[in-house]
Amino acid sequence: MELTVYDEAAVRARLAAELPHWTYEDGWIRRKYRTEGWKGTLMVVNTVGHLAEAAWHHPDLAVSYAFVIVKLVTHSHKGVTERDFALARKIEEVVLWQPGLDGGALEGTPADQRFRYLKYDAA
Repeated sequence: MELTVYDEAAVRARLAAELPHWTYEDGWIRRKYRTEGWKGTLMVVNTVGHLAEAAWHHPDLAVSYAFVIVKLVTHSHKGVTERDFALARKIEEVVLWQPGLDGGALEGTPADQRFRYLKYDAA
């Protein structure tokens, strides 16, 4: 697949339009996911790891007790490409999925604080 490296202005414009919680910094697109603690952090890390490996794309992660920072760049092209945007969208879709909001048979985690594991963005 032919990939184009986007310049900074194009990256920033696409982030604003498509991935508003992601930022551009030092040549990478990045996102910080806040969790409720270690269990949630590990769940985010494992989810990102699975998606990245399935896509054959390898993000950099910074992992702490209550957050995960995901950084994406297409290493082989030394810049941000469509591959990075595609993986970022998939990560957003899966990590932030809240089944209780879509009305299906999967009700989601209980509202009880003891069961929360991710701090969702304000709607």
